[in-house]
Amino acid sequence: MNKKPKKRKKSLPQKDKPRCGLCGKTKNLVKTECCDNWICDDEQKYVLFSYARNSCYRNHRRFTLCGYHHTEGHPGKWQDCQICKESFQTEMYVWSGTNEYNFEKLESPPKYEPTKCSKCGNIIVLSEGGYSSLGKDYFCEICTEIELDD
Repeated sequence: MNKKPKKRKKSLPQKDKPRCGLCGKTKNLVKTECCDNWICDDEQKYVLFSYARNSCYRNHRRFTLCGYHHTEGHPGKWQDCQICKESFQTEMYVWSGTNEYNFEKLESPPKYEPTKCSKCGNIIVLSEGGYSSLGKDYFCEICTEIELDD
């Protein structure tokens, strides 16, 4: 009994296949609306209020200046946008322009003083959460908890 060899699907060589510019995957990709880069079409994986960072598409759209600039409809390039720069505290502007969800990073991010807890003085990393704020004051998790217990 002679078996015919299975026909293989013709596929592009690995180097010619589009890849997600963030994670490198080659399946289920789309182009971003903001910067026309290949990215995983995976926003449906995100579970509401889970705060998970498991979606390349959502991460780029929500946590980068590129995504923000496009969503807000600002003119020109995000790297030159004064409106974007004024829309964030410097710490968050720098993080949004340099984090791992960017295809292109802010070349010369401005310097800034770290945010400190208004009560105990510990440094708070705004991009990581775990703090509360009231007006211009920020409170670390521990001081927030103490305040809520009083």
